[in-house]
Amino acid sequence: MNQMIARQTLGDLLRRTARRHPHKPAILCGAVAWTYAEFDEVCNRLAAALAGQGVGPGDRVAVLARNSHAFAALRFAAARLGAVFVPINFMLNAEDVRYILDHCGARMLALDSGLAELGRQAAAGTRVERFLWLPSEEAGAPLPGMLDFEQLVRQEAPAPDVALDGSMLAQIVYTSGTESRPKGAMLTHQAVISEYVTCLVDAEIAEGDCVLHALPLYHCAQLDVFLGPCIYVGATNHITARPTADNLLAMMGRHGVTSFFAPPTVWISLLRCPAFDATDLSRLAKGYYGASIMPVEVLKELQQRLPKVRLWNLYGQTEIAPVATVLKPEDQMRKAGSAGRAALNVETRIVDDAMRDVAVGQVGEIVHRSPQLLSGYYHDDDKTRAAFEGGWFHSGDLGTIDDEGYITVVDRKKDMIKTGGENVASREVEEALYRIPGVSEVAVIGLPDPRWIEAVTAVVVRKPGHELSEESLISACREHLAAFKTPKRVIFVDALPKNPSGKLLKRELRQRYA
Repeated sequence: MNQMIARQTLGDLLRRTARRHPHKPAILCGAVAWTYAEFDEVCNRLAAALAGQGVGPGDRVAVLARNSHAFAALRFAAARLGAVFVPINFMLNAEDVRYILDHCGARMLALDSGLAELGRQAAAGTRVERFLWLPSEEAGAPLPGMLDFEQLVRQEAPAPDVALDGSMLAQIVYTSGTESRPKGAMLTHQAVISEYVTCLVDAEIAEGDCVLHALPLYHCAQLDVFLGPCIYVGATNHITARPTADNLLAMMGRHGVTSFFAPPTVWISLLRCPAFDATDLSRLAKGYYGASIMPVEVLKELQQRLPKVRLWNLYGQTEIAPVATVLKPEDQMRKAGSAGRAALNVETRIVDDAMRDVAVGQVGEIVHRSPQLLSGYYHDDDKTRAAFEGGWFHSGDLGTIDDEGYITVVDRKKDMIKTGGENVASREVEEALYRIPGVSEVAVIGLPDPRWIEAVTAVVVRKPGHELSEESLISACREHLAAFKTPKRVIFVDALPKNPSGKLLKRELRQRYA
């Protein structure tokens, strides 16, 4: 059978949606409002223009830009060419960006106005031949020598006729390096679309949703758990590059947003924002969290203040495209703190070092099998072999499983604190601290100590108007924790360091206070 007849790639998904819903609002960002028919045509014209610049199947197209309508268009235009999409964290410095560009062999780099200088500096000495300027919701203009997105998509051209199939590489997503250089997770069209199906079923992403995409699209959570599946079914998508509480609440109220994803840190910022209670959130029906663990006390507050919103916890990682387990709305309080059960297209176990299933309640490593998984790490056979040792993908996360198959993530292996010969999961200590009324945010880390080897240390942000002392926090923790788990030290800060996807940067805290 002709492969073109049965083809299923990311570019095909948009074309089919545009034929089903040609006049429905698809992408709204700043002053731009595209229907699905218009969005499909923009992607066709951009793909044709990039092909005219020599971009073809297998070529790496990197993007260093904040969220925009143009970012979304480039994602699907690259897919239609068979080019490999390489989104880059815009918080990296020039050296780190250069490493990714050099490692993946990118030939084109897309930039917005705010990141153009950084990108051009980083590209020096790499294989990058062309720079593409992406407009954003803010004003801006391309630097000299850059291809202009707006000019390219004004040129009428037929959709490129490229022989593609789902087994081809769709993207290389670089995981944030913790102890060494970042790794490039290679994901095919088939893998990503398998994950989209999981999201449509388990996260109930639907045609009638009006979705606000505010977390960085370079990150697979916003890109492939929400934007991609929303395009697949024909939802309406509002895009912003400003995930501040004031802007998010204003957009939710103004546009009647029904669906929103954010990591716990952003949900906390919304709850603490003075505008929260004054904002009309009556249409908000679906709330999603992930990227890091939601404190149970914050979950309770969300359900109290947004009682009509159904909540999902989505757990996973870049290598599985990225959803692995789901905690559904009906289980939020019954299984509070859990990451849920294995998602539709995923099989998950908790194992010991010999790959044997651990007993209920015992800690082991979380491992997966799934069609959503990466095909390997780009140019890193050793890490690929290690990740798939024993025929399962090793997540690097530690967890427990209960008698109903619900998984609780205990900690990252690297975040487990070894104090006085005992292992302490930072999450357990954090949950105890979140019970204290004056605690707004907290991160628990291990710091070098001559007596304990690592001292359990709490880094705490106070709620406005609350007085907290190191002594009072330690005393409160003793009521809920064993002595060896109770913090030996408390550090008060104005804010915790986070990356743009909302994850706490514990590595930075360890370096700062070691």
